[in-house]
Amino acid sequence: MTRWTAPALALWMAVAAPAAPLAQEIARLLESTPAVRGAFWGIEVRDVGTGNVVYSRNAERLFVPASNVKLLTTALALERLGSDFRFQTRVLSEAAPDSQGHIQGDVRLVGGGDPNLSGRAVPYRLGSATENPLAPIEALADQAVARGVKSIGGAIVGDDTWYVWEPFPEGWAVDDTLYEYGAPVSALTINDNAFTLTLRPAARAGELAELTLAPPLEYYQIDNRVETVAAGGVRKVHLDREPGSRQLRLWGSLPLRAIPEVLFLAVSDPAEYAARALRRALEDRGIAVAGGVSVAHHFPGEEHPLADSAGYELARRDSAPLVEDLKITAKVSQNLHGELALRAVGRARSKVGSRQAGLEEMKAFLGEIGIGAAAYSLSDGSGLDRADLVTPSALVKLLRHMYASPARESWISLLPVGGQDGTLSERFGEGPAAGRIHAKTGTLSHISTLSGYAERPDGNTLAFSILVNNYNGPAAEVRSVMDRICTLILE
Repeated sequence: MTRWTAPALALWMAVAAPAAPLAQEIARLLESTPAVRGAFWGIEVRDVGTGNVVYSRNAERLFVPASNVKLLTTALALERLGSDFRFQTRVLSEAAPDSQGHIQGDVRLVGGGDPNLSGRAVPYRLGSATENPLAPIEALADQAVARGVKSIGGAIVGDDTWYVWEPFPEGWAVDDTLYEYGAPVSALTINDNAFTLTLRPAARAGELAELTLAPPLEYYQIDNRVETVAAGGVRKVHLDREPGSRQLRLWGSLPLRAIPEVLFLAVSDPAEYAARALRRALEDRGIAVAGGVSVAHHFPGEEHPLADSAGYELARRDSAPLVEDLKITAKVSQNLHGELALRAVGRARSKVGSRQAGLEEMKAFLGEIGIGAAAYSLSDGSGLDRADLVTPSALVKLLRHMYASPARESWISLLPVGGQDGTLSERFGEGPAAGRIHAKTGTLSHISTLSGYAERPDGNTLAFSILVNNYNGPAAEVRSVMDRICTLILE
């Protein structure tokens, strides 16, 4: 039996008394609805400075974190590469153009891992409109013209050998790879390796729906069998593509005058897609290209990737500083960018741009900050893999480490802000938590997560992680309780 001295008992009561109402309030919230009550909840809240526990529930248990994995990936990239790290994309030939502006052989578009060869606004801005998604490729073509290129005797080669060609982590579902959120990972990435396919009903029932692509660059063979039906009819569009196939099948129906059906789809081989874009841009500028397009991949086990070889530089694009892309990765939860950041670390540290090299560096990093291997199991850099596991305690330890690091300001700038931007722009907007929650969201089927910082009105900052698995009900109910917990810990 423990014997308490009077001063020790008084101290314990002073510390424990404020926590009791919070624990009671959270317990009440976790019983509020069947969906919430039946879920598996893991929560840890600590003062970032003292490390004192404010609240804990299943904090040492493993949970599927969904996109909270991006906290680990962006922290790794920021610490290992630095906020000013930049990517390079180059257009190379074996020799300079001759006196007639002719290049004898192939021209290579060499990717260096830049995630933002697109029309996206950089730096990140909430709701900022995107411009021409092929503008960076067209700018490279303009540079080639300025170098005096008038004709190319060979092909345009999409070269993504800077990273190992492992387009999909093993744990991603086959259906994920059809869509933009599961786009393949490539060192040569344009427009997030995705395109938008829009179907509009035709003018008359019985006719096929009208199809448009953005950007207007053909890649797949599209078999469109979506029929326009009478107004008020069934609206249902089906999509299918066999793994490895270049044929995209569409079927179903769209009623007359219905709003368009918009699909955000992935490109299966980004290097080829980029080569096609560059070839067209060159031809649009009057440069004749005798050959077609081809690709150069660095398959696992191969050495001496082509991207390391020398060549005559026809064009080059340097990316924005890494911190600007990490903001995009975290604020909009961009899966592909998380995967690219993981490989960038592997390439910089071990000269191998592979998923495994990145994960090995992640293991070393987490060990350095006191997170042991029992507290996590990671298979990717984005959290799309359902095999990823981590404890709330490990995430809070990461958050406390980054808060104490020299990179604190850059790090916190990456996170969505409640009621203001990113994936939290529509949460916490009206209450006392608005602008005081800086946190990363995560969502998969039956999974919702939120980890980050809560800035109390008294100036203290809390690091928290709320991981919810296995709920069976409306996601909005679970998120509402998560948000209420965040509000409680601010009080």
